[in-house]
Amino acid sequence: MQAHSLVPLFPPSSSQAPCAKADTVDFSIPIAQLRIVYHTDEVERRLTKLQKSSDAKEFESLRSTYQRMLELGPDRFQVKPNGVPQMASLYEQLPNFTEVLDDVKRHVALSQDSSDGLEVTPMLLLGPAGIGKTHFAKKLSELLGTGMSLVPMSSMTAGWLLSGSSSQWRGARPGKVFEALVDGRYANPVIVVDEIDKASADAQYDPLGALYSLLEHDTAQNFTDEFAEVPIDASQVIWITTANDARCIPDPILNRMNVFEIEAPSHEQARVIALNLYLSICGEHEWGQRFDPVPHDDLLHALADMAPREMRRALMAGFGNARLARRNEVQADDLPKTGSGKTRMGFIQ
Repeated sequence: MQAHSLVPLFPPSSSQAPCAKADTVDFSIPIAQLRIVYHTDEVERRLTKLQKSSDAKEFESLRSTYQRMLELGPDRFQVKPNGVPQMASLYEQLPNFTEVLDDVKRHVALSQDSSDGLEVTPMLLLGPAGIGKTHFAKKLSELLGTGMSLVPMSSMTAGWLLSGSSSQWRGARPGKVFEALVDGRYANPVIVVDEIDKASADAQYDPLGALYSLLEHDTAQNFTDEFAEVPIDASQVIWITTANDARCIPDPILNRMNVFEIEAPSHEQARVIALNLYLSICGEHEWGQRFDPVPHDDLLHALADMAPREMRRALMAGFGNARLARRNEVQADDLPKTGSGKTRMGFIQ
């Protein structure tokens, strides 16, 4: 599954809406080549065998999957930035992710001036909840010009969410990796395994079992989803996992990833995050033009005591309260009050 063919340059997906100045990255137009992610002759062989089976009617979903694979074809865009992008705005927006951004920049630089695809070592973002780990993954997918799929392990009830379930079972379906590569546009999507430390294994299924092969470049080239049973090339997937506690993650999986400990932002860093978020929200909404272009210092000070995840919710409430009061300025008092039973995430001195 190594066949490549060059295709013209294309811009970032049109689904990415324009953002405020503080929320932009100086993108280079992504360069793309086509990569085969599965072989259609294998799909045709499986489909022919299924149609000849006396139980064909019982496997309608599987038949539809094979037909969809043939209709979509095996080629997917493998994209990378055309040159090392200017990432100053990302460093500013995500000041507590500097080490991770440095690592990404190194990988991007290696893939330049060659036909090689972008290869990023799987990473684990380790740190307390609410500090922006999932937001970072979204920004990274935008930077690289590829798609993103989120796999929340905390709400997972079955061990086959990543690898699919056997078509012999009622209600069986493909896994998230298969869906991202077959139904998506990209051979190298960003797949975020969120809260990997909260995956609960039972005696029958290991939710993390598929990662043993998926996180290894060589074995990922022939990953087989248990539903379709057709090898697919998942070697180009960019893996980001997040966790609060590494002790709950098996060592063989930890050893397959670069581990980055993400700390809560300092007070000054949190103020910068709050400022960028304020500008971003104003830029994303027509009503944002009614508000002051620069927030008041007291507002930034109040927001800096919150976790980055909480800032957006608080700001949206603040904008609404200010509008009700017919003010163009969002004041600290417009933010929702923290409940007595809840605690805020502190900042690092």
